[in-house]
Amino acid sequence: MTCNKKVFVAGATGVIGRALCKMLIKDDWTVYGTTRCEDKVKMLKEMGVEPIIIDIYDEKKLEEILFLIKPDLVMHQLTDLPAGLNPAKMQEALVSNAKLREIGTRNLVNASIKAGVKKMIAQSIAFVYEPSTLPHTEESALLNYEDPIYGTTSKAVASLEEQVLNAPFIGIVLRNGLLYGNGTGFDNPVDFVPPVHVDAAAHAAFLAINCTSNGIYNIADNDERLSTQKAKTELKWNPDFRVI
Repeated sequence: MTCNKKVFVAGATGVIGRALCKMLIKDDWTVYGTTRCEDKVKMLKEMGVEPIIIDIYDEKKLEEILFLIKPDLVMHQLTDLPAGLNPAKMQEALVSNAKLREIGTRNLVNASIKAGVKKMIAQSIAFVYEPSTLPHTEESALLNYEDPIYGTTSKAVASLEEQVLNAPFIGIVLRNGLLYGNGTGFDNPVDFVPPVHVDAAAHAAFLAINCTSNGIYNIADNDERLSTQKAKTELKWNPDFRVI
């Protein structure tokens, strides 16, 4: 099947989105990237991205745009978190990010189906596993939804993943560790959860373009708490990858 080399990057101005867009453009993709903010349009244009100003909750407009573009591939890199995971804003952000993962994903998946999208690669997280024998693998259970702190997050993560994997296109879920590196708010890896450099996380999404069937992959630095062997074997992914 011939690919039209058009990709819709939802969340193009995020830290992974920016790095990923550059990789896609270098690989001769026509990249349509979303932002909610008019003031980020210039940045996208300078990168070579076709800017799309859209609120993911505007379901009708999202459907119209995707149907017009008709990309083969959608990159779901949407998040709603404060820079550097500012502790003062995290309680509110956990609620808004959960909404984005559930309702935002639903809108993006539905619009993608109507537009005839063939593949979606979605960002998830690798640090809401239920405490159990380590290392956690992609088959390990997600955190109990009743957990008083992160239960809502775990439920939203499960919703995002199920929607992407159950859609009538190839669905790939990348469970990223906690991001560090340029623009993330963390110059160095954290130690309280498995980390991953933003460049390596973006490269995993780029490599996942080659997937021909549904899959979930843990994406993180080498860490005894989390197995990333599946990504290393099937995606040929290297956690040491950096953009030079």
